[in-house]
Amino acid sequence: MSDTIAAIATGGVVAAIGILRVSGDDTLTIIDKVFRPASGRPMSSYPNRQLVYGAMLDSDGSELDLCLCTISRAPGSYTGETTAELQCHGSPTVLRQGLEALFAAGARQAKAGEFSKRAFLNGRMDLTQSEAVIDIIHAETAEAAKNAVGQLSGAILHKTDAIYASLVEICSHYHAVLDYPDEDIEDFRLRDYEATLDDAIEQLTRLQNSFDRGRIMTEGVKAAIIGKPNAGKSSLLNALLGYERAIVTDIAGTTRDTIEERVRLGGVLIRLTDTAGLRSTDDTVEKLGVDRALDAARAADLVIAVFDGSAALTEEDRETIRAAAGAGKSIAVINKSDRSLVVDPAEFSGSFSRVCTLSAREQTGLDALEQAVAELFPTPNAPVGEILTNARQADAVGRALESLRAARDAMVMGVTPDAVLTEAEEAMAALGELTGKTVREDVTNRIFSRFCVGK
Repeated sequence: MSDTIAAIATGGVVAAIGILRVSGDDTLTIIDKVFRPASGRPMSSYPNRQLVYGAMLDSDGSELDLCLCTISRAPGSYTGETTAELQCHGSPTVLRQGLEALFAAGARQAKAGEFSKRAFLNGRMDLTQSEAVIDIIHAETAEAAKNAVGQLSGAILHKTDAIYASLVEICSHYHAVLDYPDEDIEDFRLRDYEATLDDAIEQLTRLQNSFDRGRIMTEGVKAAIIGKPNAGKSSLLNALLGYERAIVTDIAGTTRDTIEERVRLGGVLIRLTDTAGLRSTDDTVEKLGVDRALDAARAADLVIAVFDGSAALTEEDRETIRAAAGAGKSIAVINKSDRSLVVDPAEFSGSFSRVCTLSAREQTGLDALEQAVAELFPTPNAPVGEILTNARQADAVGRALESLRAARDAMVMGVTPDAVLTEAEEAMAALGELTGKTVREDVTNRIFSRFCVGK
């Protein structure tokens, strides 16, 4: 990592401020070529984290912008290397020319996530903290942002490090007695560590159980809106979004393909898919839409089935009920409450997780739908930052938990200590993968490839 990298750390659109970031061994030499402080002193002579006013120069040495610059010397920086940031006016053209000047001075283009990857490799953060950086960038709810900040502060690291240390204590005690029998070391008895294993299992179980909610926080609930033609599916989508996203007419079969949007309901991020009306049809295109609607219902975490409450249930409504039956969670929405209702909510109580009545056209009763979603996807009983947010984390915790349970079972059965300790060491290896103590290069490459350039 001796080479010096540079990138635009802000977006590619016009903004008030744009930032160029540099990191590596030659940062001070490069920044002295590209930035000229108004004082006339070289930037490298200034102390850490002091904002200095001056001129940014292009690759020909001409003034390109008047801006601010700050440096942070290794190891007390984000990456653990000497870094610099140029805070310029947010013109994409100025930023591109400034970046070209940094390249001409000796830097190279940073790869996606390379700044954060260097921070991890230099011990400035563990893998869970690194993944929290990308979670903050992509957070779409306050809950997701707060959890990511908690992870960035080391919430998961501190919890798993404590478990790791307790397992190290067990293994080191055993090996000390085994390797130094003549020393005055307390006898090793597995039963003395029973409570330690029980506590570790309890904590990791809570951590693993948080994953479903963590996945929902970061990816959202995959929800399909289904129902017969003209039940009000598209009207409901538009009401939830707050604008006319889907075409609404009295003509059956208007929606022929799936429409996907994201919305927050009851504090939960929902990935809504509006689908074609479920009915038998000879129209080839509409039939494809119906097939896609059924596929969407089968793949959804949540099915929102819409029924025209002003008309008696039909066979098409029965088909909707059957399509919703395969979903883990489902809500029956009795629509058109602004008219005289003839459908009894009790007809759905045995087939759906929740039933609510509303008018999508008048946008009344939507709070009942929000309440139903909030009840089906409650906030987990876990401290901020201790919610797992991706499958890699959940897999590592799951393997550690499996090994600890095996160790606990072996202890209860009275097997020899080395069998118990083998499982404990497997658990330690899995926890090491979680935080990055022991992790393959291809795994880290995959993690940091999710980052944007400049982070």
